[in-house]
Formats: sequence, structure tokens, C-alpha cells
Amino acid sequence: MESNVQFVKNLLKYTFGLVPIVAGLDKFTNILTNWSQYLSENLTALLPFEPSVFMMIVGAIEVVAGILVFTKTHFGAYLVSVWLVLIAITLVLSGDYLDVAVRDIVMAIGAFSLAKLTVKKS
Repeated sequence: MESNVQFVKNLLKYTFGLVPIVAGLDKFTNILTNWSQYLSENLTALLPFEPSVFMMIVGAIEVVAGILVFTKTHFGAYLVSVWLVLIAITLVLSGDYLDVAVRDIVMAIGAFSLAKLTVKKS
């Protein structure tokens, strides 16, 4: 049983470490998708700079969050979970990409589960 728990913790750690790093780096290249398309018009109207610049800032935050999952798993997993919920809320409020919002909530639950499985080291 203990080996299964360790396997799940490691699987989640690598998932929630690597995926934010890859997605964050892609915010600079837009190889996977044009990330700016996920921003609502209301949000882009409030930005003091181009949406692509905002997405690069988001990307940098995601890279840091992914690194934190690897280095400080307990904190990093909570951070990724909250980040994904915030993205989902933004998408729901925009009324667009609701399927992506649902996916992000499911991923947030996975990241939260990793945080709960990880014993915080004092």
C-alpha cells in the first residue's frame, strides 16, 4: 500500500512540476497554442500592455510554480492548485472556454491532492 501511495505522489509531483513549466515556457513561443486567445476582452481592455506581454508574465509565474512543486512540493502543489482555480474562475466569468475551465478545476483537485499527500517538512 505504501509503495502505491509513493508512486501516486511521484506521478503527481512530476505532472504538476513539468506541466506548468512546459505551459509557462510556451507562453513565450505559442507553439502549443495562442495563449492570448484565452483572455477575455474585458481583461485585455484593462491591461496597460499587450496581451502577449501579460501571457509572458503568466508564463514566468507558471515556470516558478512548477519549479516549486519540485523543490518545495507541499507549498508548490497548493500554489498550482490555487493558480488553476483562478484560471478556471477567469474563464467561467468570461463565458468562454468552459471546457477548459472544467479541466483546470479537475487538475486543481489533482494538485491539491498532491499537497495533501505531501508531508510538510519542518
